[in-house]
Amino acid sequence: MKQELALSILKSGKNVFLTGSAGTGKTYVLNQYISYLKERKVPVAVTASTGIAATHINGMTIHSWAGIGIKDSLTPAQLRTLKTKKYIEKKLEKVEVLIIDEISMLHQRQLALVDQVLKYFKMNQLPFGGIQVIFCGDFFQLPPVGNDSEPSKNKFCFMSQAWVNAAPHICYLTQQYRQTNDELNSILNEIRSGNISESRYSKLQSAVGQKIKSKIDPTKLFTHNYDVDTINEQELKKLKAKSKFFSAETKGNEKLLEGLKKSVLAMERMELKLGAKVMFVRNIPEKGVVNGSLGEIVDFDEEENYPLVRLTDDRLVIASPEDWKIQDETGKVLAQFNQIPLRLAWAITIHKSQGMTLDAAEIDLSNTFEKGQGYVALSRLKKLENLKLLGINQMALQVDSLAFKADKRFQELSAKAEQESKTAELENEAKKFIKKCGGTTDKKEILKQKGKIKTKSKKESTYDQTYDLIKLGRSISEIAEERGMVEGTIASHIIKLKKEYPEANLSKYKPKKSIVDAVEIAYKSKPKNEVLSTKSIYDELNGKVSYTDIKLALAFII
Repeated sequence: MKQELALSILKSGKNVFLTGSAGTGKTYVLNQYISYLKERKVPVAVTASTGIAATHINGMTIHSWAGIGIKDSLTPAQLRTLKTKKYIEKKLEKVEVLIIDEISMLHQRQLALVDQVLKYFKMNQLPFGGIQVIFCGDFFQLPPVGNDSEPSKNKFCFMSQAWVNAAPHICYLTQQYRQTNDELNSILNEIRSGNISESRYSKLQSAVGQKIKSKIDPTKLFTHNYDVDTINEQELKKLKAKSKFFSAETKGNEKLLEGLKKSVLAMERMELKLGAKVMFVRNIPEKGVVNGSLGEIVDFDEEENYPLVRLTDDRLVIASPEDWKIQDETGKVLAQFNQIPLRLAWAITIHKSQGMTLDAAEIDLSNTFEKGQGYVALSRLKKLENLKLLGINQMALQVDSLAFKADKRFQELSAKAEQESKTAELENEAKKFIKKCGGTTDKKEILKQKGKIKTKSKKESTYDQTYDLIKLGRSISEIAEERGMVEGTIASHIIKLKKEYPEANLSKYKPKKSIVDAVEIAYKSKPKNEVLSTKSIYDELNGKVSYTDIKLALAFII
């Protein structure tokens, strides 16, 4: 099926399973549909089965969105507790469309919980509370995490009653967009077919130890965390910057704490440096980061010493400590783990790479232990010549037999949907669906909304984002809270903004005269060739003036 028809079926309001091989543009179609809904003011929840996958669609994990966490079941009491959490209640009662990306990695038990939660919050016993659900993914990729003895039929979502009841229309995309190299595409297609030929296998073997032609520093992918940790430790040692250590604070029941520590991706004692490549390991909606957001440490806050991370989209975020908790049904905390929500990320596991597109990669498949791992890793690339294979075993070329059978059926159902779809009918259904969701079909309003969305999506410097809030009359503390930063960082922004926008009225942020005078004397006493340091001024004033006030005073001095 072509992308255009799949998008038309999505717009009609039908439940859909959007699938196809890696590189056929599933995420592109999703993003097109998300923009379409937002332009028409239809509430849409954008989620994924994992944090790293959520970053590709600017969403959050389905576990966090639905409030199910890592639970396998929900009691009536737990549902009632969820209902008391206003931020969950508001979004679940409002939502009209739910998107779940990388559906292959969501266990059928968890899909059943999402169905249960939506029925409860919507007070509607139709599948998923009567809203439109979009499942997106490819079951040839990584399967859900389950018990070693658990058969595929007890794990895959498409075998669940919740999936069957939702009766999704199948949109199987067929046009390849990622792999421009026919050889790599042919290898991937043969892996999907379950029978790779000797010639294709030989071609793949030729990539073992191959020198990558790309100038791009290759991403290193491994099957096991041990290898990833070793690489990350080696890269950290290469950085000449001084190490900073962060130790977790824990409290509560010792046995529960032991289990909690194993489930938290942040290390109990963490070593970080300027220039370190890192990954957030926690969903932090107020800071606009999810479990899997990648970035680099560019500074450490002077007051709290927390890492300042520049994300891949150039946003700056302070990585302040987060709490991981185990609570009982009444909300009482039984165990708590508090730590900076980061981990090193020069190398990543194949598990975390799902959904990424890599220009170049070094991949070790010699220890592949799960069907689908090899396919996921290889399909991250655009060209075979940009692959350096460090090793490969037979498991790397295998796919799950149940996924293979299901894929054949999905292709048949997609072909049937393509034959039965009529453009005029789909367009008519799309208009009805928007009205049902309380959205707008007014062309002027849609154009107006489209302009707003483009403005929001335009990349804006971190200083301009602060300036926007200044123009709204926000205080330093309000801006810091809204931006997920400490007040000292916002004060640093004001120094920059005072120079960039000399006409701006920033007088409300100017400290009282005695503070400005004291800071000015200390500042002018420093040799002209000395690099400006707020710490040296802080020390000279014997700690009597806060770092924030020093920075704010400097904005009106220098």
